[in-house]
Amino acid sequence: MAYISSNANRFYTALESAYGSVATITGSNRIPAVKLTVKNQLEGSSRKDKTGSRTFPGLPVGGRRRTAFELQTYLTSWQKANGGGPAYGPLFQAALGAAPLQFAGGTVASATTGGQLGFAAAHGLSVGQAVSAGGELRFVAAIVDTVTVQLTAPFSAPPATGATLGASVTYTPTTELPSASIFDYWDPSTAVQRLLSGVAIDQLEILVNGDFHEFRFSGMARDVVDSSSYSGQVANSSTFPAEPALQAFDYSIVPGNMGEAWLGSTPTQFFTIASASLVLKNNLDLRMNEFGSNLPLCIAPGQRTVTAAIDLYSQDDAATAGLYQAARQQSPVSVMFQLGEVDGQVMAVYMNSVVPQVPEFNDSRNRLQWQFRPSRAQGTVNNEIAVAFG
Repeated sequence: MAYISSNANRFYTALESAYGSVATITGSNRIPAVKLTVKNQLEGSSRKDKTGSRTFPGLPVGGRRRTAFELQTYLTSWQKANGGGPAYGPLFQAALGAAPLQFAGGTVASATTGGQLGFAAAHGLSVGQAVSAGGELRFVAAIVDTVTVQLTAPFSAPPATGATLGASVTYTPTTELPSASIFDYWDPSTAVQRLLSGVAIDQLEILVNGDFHEFRFSGMARDVVDSSSYSGQVANSSTFPAEPALQAFDYSIVPGNMGEAWLGSTPTQFFTIASASLVLKNNLDLRMNEFGSNLPLCIAPGQRTVTAAIDLYSQDDAATAGLYQAARQQSPVSVMFQLGEVDGQVMAVYMNSVVPQVPEFNDSRNRLQWQFRPSRAQGTVNNEIAVAFG
């Protein structure tokens, strides 16, 4: 009997209608992924009864279980024509909370080098929502009127009058978080298949300027079910849920060096970024200590923490000096990273107000680098971060 290849693996994900209610999936729910790590264990406890020896007599069946996971994937191309977001969109929604904001595009009536964008008809956009043009994403900083918006930063080349903007989808935070299901199928079909229900994203990490742009989702799940010990845990299914019929699964991976960075109190494009890590942490807890259940009952998010850690090469220009001054004065700056630069393969993250840490000087290499340690984003109500795909 041959070993199972670690590449003979397919992942699917979808939002759940209620916590722990396993989602129904089709072939379109398949996602690209690098690695899924799942740790399922009984809650530690110790017996105090005297047995007359030093031998451990075992624990009773039915104790509380904890399931932790981490899933890694790359920024890839996605099919805008499907009317929704990228296949791994449910994981971003589970991390941030709000239903995605869809923008179908529009016709440009005017565009200025200062970032003001006019439409030929009512745009229907909201502050924090993204628009796409020419392989670039920009976020709406303010609504001027029903046909005009002010962008957080101008497009590199303002779109011409009559040009058509591309579709985009934007994920924003909200107070409560939905849950998702993750399906882990293997070849051959007789191998152990797995299913994570009640997936709650505690941390989302976005890595910039590696070999590839990478996303890491980690958190807790209600339970992990497997095909070898399945006993009807999924409603209305006496057997482990079968993998849906395979559909065409073709995508491109985006090189980690492609994209844009806009930083500062007056956003300026930086070409000196060495690396960056953008992290959202929900400080989750699960209702899992109540009498009568050995599995969690719901998600209980804590205060959200959003940080940006940035390494850049120092230059003697006003924009770079402005970042240092903002850090010393504890003045907020905006942070926007665009990953990728081809339509259908672009993702952007925007933080409107980040107070940078005073950078450390790294002079161990040929060129001086400034290292801004994790600097926390702030806001008013659920507006410290927005994530968009275009």
